[in-house]
Amino acid sequence: MSGLLDLLNGPIGKTLIQGASAKAGQSEGDTANVLSMALPVLMGAMKKNVQTPEGAAGLMGALSGKHSGGILDQLGDLMGNGGPSDDVLQDGAGILGHLLGGNQPQVENALSSKTGVDAGSIAQILKVAAPVLMGVLGKQTQQNNVSDGSGMNALLGSMLGGQPKENQSLITTLLDSDGDGSILDDVAGMVLGSSKGKGGIGGLLGGLFGK
Repeated sequence: MSGLLDLLNGPIGKTLIQGASAKAGQSEGDTANVLSMALPVLMGAMKKNVQTPEGAAGLMGALSGKHSGGILDQLGDLMGNGGPSDDVLQDGAGILGHLLGGNQPQVENALSSKTGVDAGSIAQILKVAAPVLMGVLGKQTQQNNVSDGSGMNALLGSMLGGQPKENQSLITTLLDSDGDGSILDDVAGMVLGSSKGKGGIGGLLGGLFGK
């Protein structure tokens, strides 16, 4: 099953990077670094949400409806001409509000401190990324016949990948900050303790996922 490394290095990821870069006014290299840190945060937040029946039902409903993957069929058009439309950004803002809640500014600031990209640009990149990530999950949900929270939890876990212990600090520092095995207990601390990316998608993703 495709993980985040495959996603960002593949055609969807490259198109996403181009669109988010144009919208945020940042280089594609910096945008890729932001996304390689931000996507695990968003997926971890989803993994946290599906631990409850209500959260699982909400995510499954979104993935079977509006976010079933149709956005991927028109991704090139959406990401061209200076980046995605306001409709896409509004959709992304809604997704982020649901996933991160009051932690969103802290996440943006933490990502900013680790990547050197200003928080305002981080916010734009996240808004572009969220609907695309939901579309990818919608497609994966269909392809893997995921129908409940348990299946979604397994799907998200497989996409987050099994990192060697030495490469887990970026994700686990935040996703399980109190060591109780419950992912994303403290979203805002996710990037604490991680070193700044070496530049370019390959270097940072290699550090994240051990590939």
